Amino acid sequence: MTTTHPLFAKALAELGLDVTVRTFPDGTRTAAEAAAAIGCELSQIVKSLIFAADGVPVLVLMDGASRVDVQAVRRELGAQKVARADAALVRETTGYAIGGVPPFGHRTRTRVLADRSLLAHDVVWAAAGTPHTVFPMRPAELITHAGATPADVRER
Repeated sequence: MTTTHPLFAKALAELGLDVTVRTFPDGTRTAAEAAAAIGCELSQIVKSLIFAADGVPVLVLMDGASRVDVQAVRRELGAQKVARADAALVRETTGYAIGGVPPFGHRTRTRVLADRSLLAHDVVWAAAGTPHTVFPMRPAELITHAGATPADVRER
């Protein structure tokens, strides 16, 4: 039996989603660990990363094989300054710890950018609220449920 994080379980119920949450006892804290556990390409892992844009939290969904181009995020948002959020801001904003942040079902609503590279796959895998749980979803569906704006924000 898989235990799903209560906040994420609530979001799935509210969205009417029936997803298969998989648990990996050894953890899927990093994109590389998740890809190895699942047996998929690194780029099929969705990293849910919180940044502070002019002090306001923003979620960036990025494929596991790429890094976020902070300047591209800054331009996309029209912000003066963008920086990675610290662990406290991540938990305060999302309700989850780093390594388990899902793409939706957060404590607070934030602006969400999804890198277009995610759309290159039929299925992607994202954290399901803990560093040990993941779920699969079609990228376009994931972007819709996250309320994300597709953007080109990965380092070239």
